[in-house]
Amino acid sequence: AEDLRLKSVTISMEPSGKYFASLLYEGYSCENQAAGPDYSTAKILGIDYAMQGMAVFSEKVETEEAGFFRKNEKRLAREQRKLSRCVRGSHNYELQKKKVARCHEKIRNQRRDYLHKLSRKIADSYDAVGKLHDAVAVENIDMKAMGQCLHFGKSVQDNGYGMFREMLDYKLAWKGKKMVKVDRFFPSSKKCCKCGRVKKELKLSERVYHCACGNKMDRDRNAAINIREEARRMLTA
Repeated sequence: AEDLRLKSVTISMEPSGKYFASLLYEGYSCENQAAGPDYSTAKILGIDYAMQGMAVFSEKVETEEAGFFRKNEKRLAREQRKLSRCVRGSHNYELQKKKVARCHEKIRNQRRDYLHKLSRKIADSYDAVGKLHDAVAVENIDMKAMGQCLHFGKSVQDNGYGMFREMLDYKLAWKGKKMVKVDRFFPSSKKCCKCGRVKKELKLSERVYHCACGNKMDRDRNAAINIREEARRMLTA
């Protein structure tokens, strides 16, 4: 396009031996420059992080099964065992080393492809009555700290939620929409989305939220709705 200017090109080589070129442009204008919506009645999608399936949404969003590292873990372990039996520095060692690198590369590519498609789908998503969402609300959690403190390193890295959030952020900006980050200490899981009561204790093993008002629903779905409404409050404050 005429309004784009190439700033730089970066050439990089993967451990598998493949070369890639990264192009950086400037001057890209947003797709939608319309006036901002009234957020008191705006369509907002709430997203809650989930260890299984990466995320749960405040309304139905069809997703595919992720967990690409887990799916390829046995094959990767097999190739790494073969590598450990090779003599370091030998021709067979170098060949096997590239095989292991290609396994890692395939997992990364599968994950990135899935996250790009899902973030684009959400940036373009419609609600139940056919209206585009004006904003997306997420919890501002530290994924690195979560992986270290909760000993869920593999699961946290495998679902790529941090990368997904970054992709979604810039794709929403292209559409003239907002991403709202709700404070990590907001009690999204403990709060009832129906009556507003907040539980003092909620064990991680409790996957169904029960409230005295009669509300009974999936714990993560309840949290996603609370994140959505907290984002609405933040936008209208």
